[in-house]
Amino acid sequence: MSRPYLLLQLRPEREAADDEYRAVLRFSHLDTDELVRIHMDQGLPDIDLNNFSAVIVGGGPSNISYPVDKKYDYQKQFEPKLRQVVTEVIARDFPYFGACYGLGILADVLGGEVSDRRYSETAGAQTMILTDGGSKDPLLEAIPRSFRAFVGHKEACQEVPPDAELLAESAGCPVQMIRFGRDIYATQFHPELDSKGLALRIETYRDAGYFDPDEAASLTALGHQESVPVPGEILRRFVARYRSGIDSR
Repeated sequence: MSRPYLLLQLRPEREAADDEYRAVLRFSHLDTDELVRIHMDQGLPDIDLNNFSAVIVGGGPSNISYPVDKKYDYQKQFEPKLRQVVTEVIARDFPYFGACYGLGILADVLGGEVSDRRYSETAGAQTMILTDGGSKDPLLEAIPRSFRAFVGHKEACQEVPPDAELLAESAGCPVQMIRFGRDIYATQFHPELDSKGLALRIETYRDAGYFDPDEAASLTALGHQESVPVPGEILRRFVARYRSGIDSR
């Protein structure tokens, strides 16, 4: 039996965290016994990467670039240990998929600038464009050069992190997907989100500063008009890559 995948979650809001977990299962085609889930807001235990096929780090209300006094108490607890995990991931080129915050922590450990200075995006769909390198990446083979994906974030990479390759960009946020080494991927967009999941997050975070609360209903309606099949396919491909033994380690 192959090793399970590890999902590291940082959402303290249980309904949103549960929906994220179910969405990862659905899009990745994993069974529940193939995905180990850790609520980092409740503590992050020591992680032995040898026990897992890959690590997936999701998004949430935490921000990498905020000063310590503005970070949530639970973030202050899990973030140093998560940095250690990501540092080991980088050193080993261990299979990793980060989304939103998962991109931010990776970029920060790589030495890139993550901040809210530019490139924040309100909750909704944006058009992603694959770079020439993205079109040639084995994970993105035959993926449409242009596709829609759901986003929503206050901070972003201000440039491509050192030694990483840009795979996808958008008009409002130039770093939407990167790869580092062979097996480390991360997206600013949310590959696990569909319109129903977006609606839940809009309701959950309507007063969290991502958008004007008065726009919640219109953003939800716009989300339901979108078709976003490609991001979930990218997540499925990532999981399948290591599930099927392509990874030689």
